[in-house]
Amino acid sequence: MDLCGKVYINEIQIKQRVLGAGEPVLLVHGWGASIELLQPLAQRLSPVGYRCYMFDLPGFGESEEPARAFSVRDYAEFCLAYLDHHQLQRVQYFGHSLGGRIGLLLGAEYPERLRALALSNSAGIRPKPSARAALRLRLYQALRQRLRALGAQTSAEKLAALYTQRYGSADYIAASPIMRQTLVKIVNQDLLPFARRVTLPTILLWGDQDQETPLWMGEALAAAMPDAALIVQPGAGHYAYLDALGKSSAVIDALFRGG
Repeated sequence: MDLCGKVYINEIQIKQRVLGAGEPVLLVHGWGASIELLQPLAQRLSPVGYRCYMFDLPGFGESEEPARAFSVRDYAEFCLAYLDHHQLQRVQYFGHSLGGRIGLLLGAEYPERLRALALSNSAGIRPKPSARAALRLRLYQALRQRLRALGAQTSAEKLAALYTQRYGSADYIAASPIMRQTLVKIVNQDLLPFARRVTLPTILLWGDQDQETPLWMGEALAAAMPDAALIVQPGAGHYAYLDALGKSSAVIDALFRGG
């Protein structure tokens, strides 16, 4: 069965797709992505006994932006509202990058709603900035605050724009104001304390060439989580589950079947 269309969840219109029949699986994409990048995995899982639920997170793909900046918890609770909409009490879970962050929080706070976690290149661990970057940020913040204190609001805004243009990430620069605030909230939260509380069976799929969430992050999560196995895909990057789609889908199927 293939269902594709728009639906309202918590007064936000989102695009969803439901594929297959059988054990329910919620698949959650990463920052800047959409269900388009989840469908190859869903097309592997749906013929072998899974009903795959996917939707564009608020602010991504064809879904509306939230009215306010979302945190990881907001996205997690939105996922729960989506499950409630479909009357799904408990599901298997797959998350990539931002979807991994959401999965870590759900696994720690709402384990009764999940059976197992398959996370690919999960974000959630805050890297320490270099001493140079930290000093640069402190100087910028001090100067901006000084300009505002002097009433030079226009100059403060110009300084902020210049700093963002030069040092902001591509994701930050491309985002709308609401999604910029969302990104700041998300990247500033360290999910490692939540990971330590996740007792669900978990696999961590990682690429050894990932530059966005480097392999050491996967190793740190595997060490922190009580029941997690790290599976490294040689030569794969930030989309390890797609770079090795056949192997990834087989491993995920084994996890979800309890093998």
